[in-house]
Amino acid sequence: MKKAVVILVGVVLLVLVGGAIFLATAPVPAPSGKIEKPVADDKMPK
Repeated sequence: MKKAVVILVGVVLLVLVGGAIFLATAPVPAPSGKIEKPVADDKMPK
């Protein structure tokens, strides 16, 4: 039983580290669409 827990924890850590490395090195494209949102006058600083 203890061996199964150690293997499970190892697999979970491997997946987490692998996911973090993928997210850190993946070429994520910048947003291509322009977002225009109206802002009410009372929210602008005076």
